[in-house]
Formats: sequence, structure tokens, C-alpha cells
Amino acid sequence: MISSLRGTVLGLAGGSVVVEVGGIGYSVAVTPQHALSLRTGQEVLLHTALVVREDDLSLFGFADVDALRVFDLLRGVTGVGPKSAMGVLASMTPDQVATAVASEDDSAFRKVSGIGPKTAKLIVVSLAGKLFAPARPAVASVPAAVGADVVVALVGLGWPERTAQQTVDEILADASADRSTPALLRAALALLGPRQLSGTVS
Repeated sequence: MISSLRGTVLGLAGGSVVVEVGGIGYSVAVTPQHALSLRTGQEVLLHTALVVREDDLSLFGFADVDALRVFDLLRGVTGVGPKSAMGVLASMTPDQVATAVASEDDSAFRKVSGIGPKTAKLIVVSLAGKLFAPARPAVASVPAAVGADVVVALVGLGWPERTAQQTVDEILADASADRSTPALLRAALALLGPRQLSGTVS
């Protein structure tokens, strides 16, 4: 069992990263948000799960043990495979998953591609009592995680980190703002576009 990898990022492609450890390159599946936070040449520590099938060996990597634990729990639910479990973690943080399970809210899981109503309900039932929701409201922790991903994406597109962070903070100050990564990135680009044209971005 490969439970973790520490090495150098050799390359990134979509939802996977190649990490070199001891001269061997391991291809590891990660969430799109996680991939955005990685850079070629940096050292990275991934907590991993090795999924073994008759004709395939696949590694799935996570930034922390909480995400890995949620991934393993999700895979234990009938009808949820590794790809669906990754889909959940691409859409929700471990805290959000715990909060949804604790409140018996299966609607969050139904939004994930490949997970239908029955499977969503089964996730809530199967994970009940196995996860602990954060003491504070999940919405308070979501902006920090999602916001950081969006800042990284904006910096990668050429905006200064300070400008990117200020823009994300401005959007998150609106309590009614959609806090999903795609929506937050679209809103940030909409704000930064006019600012760039007016010459305020340096």
C-alpha cells in the first residue's frame, strides 16, 4: 500500500500530477482545485490511496489526511467509485461533506456528476456518525479554501497576487455571493476585466 508520496512535481495534466520519488515518476489523480495549487518543480507531499483493480492500479492524492479519509469513506458506499468520490471532493471540502451528512442534506451530493438521488441518500445514511461537522458554520471555512484556489488561478493568469487577493476578498464580503470555485473565478474575472482596461492593475 502506498499511503503517501513526497517528491518533486514533474508535470501536471488536467486532474493528474506526476511526482518523482527516488527517480520514479508516479502519476497521481488529484482534484482540479488541488492541481491548480501545484507547480512544476516544487516539492509536494501527497496523502494517497492506491485503488487496485484487475487490470489497473491507480493512485489518488490529497493535500491532507481529512480529504483522504473522506475519500475512503465515500468509496465504501455502494455505488460510489473512486471517480465519483473525487467528484465529491472536487465540489465540497471535507468539512462541507461532514456538515451535509450531519444535517442529512443529500442535495449537495446530487449536484456531483455521476451521483443520483438514491446514491446521494445512501451517502448520507452510510456516513452518518463517521464524520464530525465543524463547530463553526461551514460557510465560514469555505471561502478560505475556495478563495485560495481562485487567487492561485488568477495569479497563474497574470494578475499580481495582491490584486487577486483583494478582488476575491471583495467578492466574498458579499454574503449572497456564490462560493463555488467556478462562480467565484467568473466573478473575479468580471471585476478584474474592467480594472485591467482602466489601467488600475499593475
